Amino acid sequence: MIDCFLQWGGFENTEATVAELKASGVVNDIYILALSPIDRIPDGCRRVIDIDSLRSTSTVKKIAESANAEYTLLYTGKNHLRPGYLALCRMTRIADDSHAGMVYADYYAVKEGRSVPSPVIDCQEGSLRDDFDFGTLLMFDTAVLKEAVAGMDADYNAAGLYDLRLRVQRLAPIVHINEYLYSDVETDNRATGEKIFDYVDPKNRGVQIEMEKACTAHLKAVGAYLEPKFKDIEFNAGNFENEASVIIPVRNRIRTIKDAIRSVLSQKTSFPFNLIIIDNHSTDGTTEAIDEFTSDPRVVHLVPERDDLGIGGCWNLGVNDPRCGKFAVQLDSDDVYSDEHTLEKIVKAFYEQNCAMIVGTYMLTDIDMNPIPPGVIDHKEWTPDNGRNNALRINGLGAPRAFYTPMLREIHVPNTSYGEDYALGLYFSREHRIGRIYDVLYYCRRWDDNSDAALDRVKMNGHNLYKDRIRTWELQARKRLNESER
Repeated sequence: MIDCFLQWGGFENTEATVAELKASGVVNDIYILALSPIDRIPDGCRRVIDIDSLRSTSTVKKIAESANAEYTLLYTGKNHLRPGYLALCRMTRIADDSHAGMVYADYYAVKEGRSVPSPVIDCQEGSLRDDFDFGTLLMFDTAVLKEAVAGMDADYNAAGLYDLRLRVQRLAPIVHINEYLYSDVETDNRATGEKIFDYVDPKNRGVQIEMEKACTAHLKAVGAYLEPKFKDIEFNAGNFENEASVIIPVRNRIRTIKDAIRSVLSQKTSFPFNLIIIDNHSTDGTTEAIDEFTSDPRVVHLVPERDDLGIGGCWNLGVNDPRCGKFAVQLDSDDVYSDEHTLEKIVKAFYEQNCAMIVGTYMLTDIDMNPIPPGVIDHKEWTPDNGRNNALRINGLGAPRAFYTPMLREIHVPNTSYGEDYALGLYFSREHRIGRIYDVLYYCRRWDDNSDAALDRVKMNGHNLYKDRIRTWELQARKRLNESER
């Protein structure tokens, strides 16, 4: 029933995997995908397929050409894959029952000889991230695979596999089997805080351009692509005493909050501004530290009456305060502005670029503000012509962020502590320009107490599931917008 395609991982690992697959009783042919010549292959393999990259269009086409069984299994790892007892039968059964174009499953990650449950998440309509974690074992309906590959009209070096799953997604469901069906060795043991900037690392820019092209083609195919046409803004709504307000939600950041406050109060501007700090019931001395600055009339110290506010809820409280300025500018309580001209640059950009939201550029540093890799994060994917489409693929929007307050008051910030800024960016970009500043405006300090420094897998899955849900809602809204304009 199944033709299997394995990335070569050395003779020992590959031989062990081949033996496991053959023992299942449902495997037809096994092919080895190799980047370089192989002296010998394990018994039971049909042949070696020479490839240039596991994720290229060329490799995907070679797999489709060779597959003849009802299902095609692709193992993207290089280790000893151990399918669970009757697991491959289970995968084909679910694929058949659900008419899936592709199925994938939860698995056990082997870490230092110990098996650790590694659940993955459901693939939604808006699961457009090119780094979506399907695990290392993908099973395709071969007929759907061949149909998807037949429609490929671009030749990618790195985005071929991504392009394939987007095309499969348009033809048939991609189904998550939330059962632990195999074991594989975990190869990336970095903490989450070290992984989250991989997609914006400058050395990966070429790969990102390919991924953007594939995603944009998908959005056009499903009717969610937006042309670069934007609504203009007059910036004349409301009466504001201050031109800008810096908003800092904070809870228990005694080590960093004073630095953040000082970086705001040192700003030199041609307009009046203030600082609104929403102190979300701190218990570590942060409240008292903020009070040290309240003799400055520009400092507004708010403590919510409610105890159910996340970061987004704190933002709503600050933005709806009558003292909030015309533009609301973000600063995290861990971080600092890079110099005394940041606020001036941001406000100037609103008028020059006629935008509803500004996305800046930042430098990753340690707690002492020494630069750390990958250094400057400029989010160049926010291009004027395609940024709002590409925003559905990436997993973050850059920093610092700033918003035109009257519009932010209308739509409100989701009351969460993760992804709330991303939801705003997608919403604003649906009809309005997102302005860009490529000067480093902000030092993003990474340390042990960052909220995303070392999340466990379940927590990280929850964050990614929520962001995918945001993308799904936005995708649906953009489809309706396009339909209404026909």
